[in-house]
Amino acid sequence: MMNTGMVPVFYHKDIEVAKQVLKACYEGGVRAFEFTNRGDFAHEVFGELNKWLSAACPDMILGIGSVVDAPTASLYIQLGANFIVGPLFNPDIAKVANRRNVPYTPGCGSVSEVGFAQEAGCDLIKVFPGDVMGPAFVKGLKAPMPWSQLIVTGGVKPEEANLKGWFDAGVACVGMGSNLFPAAAIEKKDWAAITVLCKEALDIIVKVRNK
Repeated sequence: MMNTGMVPVFYHKDIEVAKQVLKACYEGGVRAFEFTNRGDFAHEVFGELNKWLSAACPDMILGIGSVVDAPTASLYIQLGANFIVGPLFNPDIAKVANRRNVPYTPGCGSVSEVGFAQEAGCDLIKVFPGDVMGPAFVKGLKAPMPWSQLIVTGGVKPEEANLKGWFDAGVACVGMGSNLFPAAAIEKKDWAAITVLCKEALDIIVKVRNK
């Protein structure tokens, strides 16, 4: 996550679509991918995807997102999740994840929440929802707490002005969902378009980081 600066965030109930999207991201330079726990039997899709991944995309790290409780986190850890992401901070998830040495990135919307999450052993904190909080929140938090490692999801676009705003504010990386996966591209099975979007976004991140 820190090396590339971006984590795609994606869910689809069709395992074949999920495979193709993940492969397209991999070919675009992505090395950490968040599959979200958002539909019925999402865990079955995730399990199959993770088994397939080791041969098809050996350097990809696959994690699970939208996790709000400890039992769900435990289920996905059993299915091989390399990291856990949530829209909120739940100390019970931190206990489960820490016990198994799996990174937990909770969603936080206040400085106090970020502090509590760090106290519970969370190294990377998600600023969420990013489109509500904005880069100013990140900059304001980093001033008194410069050790904070933050990822932002929501309101992130594969555009230079947008990404520059977030990285200048002090985020370590960004999570990006629908803007990387246009509905038209998914419908047409235009996987090459997704590869191009990923590569362009990663190139922009390199540029704004090396300003």
